[in-house]
Amino acid sequence: MAFTPLKELYKNDVAASLMEEFGYDNVMQVPRITKVVINVGLGEALDNAKAIEFATNDIVQITGQKPVVTRAKKSIAAFKLREGRQIGLKVTLRNERMWAFLTRLIHVALPRTRDFQGISPDSFDGRGNYTLGLREQLIFPEIEYDKIDKIRGMEVSIVTTAKTDEEGRRLLALLGMPFYQN
Repeated sequence: MAFTPLKELYKNDVAASLMEEFGYDNVMQVPRITKVVINVGLGEALDNAKAIEFATNDIVQITGQKPVVTRAKKSIAAFKLREGRQIGLKVTLRNERMWAFLTRLIHVALPRTRDFQGISPDSFDGRGNYTLGLREQLIFPEIEYDKIDKIRGMEVSIVTTAKTDEEGRRLLALLGMPFYQN
């Protein structure tokens, strides 16, 4: 399947369309994607010490970058959680890795989701940033079904310079993000 890399698409088509649509005076006002943060919560790491290791391998295969282990900030007795325990992983992608990940997410991974109808256009935070929850890591072609220990979800946050949700929604739509129609 031949498609234009997202970075080139942004530079050549999307930026001009956004300038015209929102009436920006300067190219620097055009919203752009600054980073993508992938977060995996690992509550099971409290019981299973190997969970962090398996999840790290999955994230490295998907992103090409080693994740940072996140730790609990507070102790919560109801969850049997102590301050400082490892409870998740996160990785921040910028520049080339970010564009490569977004290309794979939009063109390969999301269409592989079971019963895919599109993603919600309402998951913006009020400042033009978009967060998408994925139920399983198997939608990425880099992950082999036989090599995983457990199906884990992840959260993908796309951080933009857009000032409003409408600008951010339009930026992602022009890049090919498959939003469903309300």
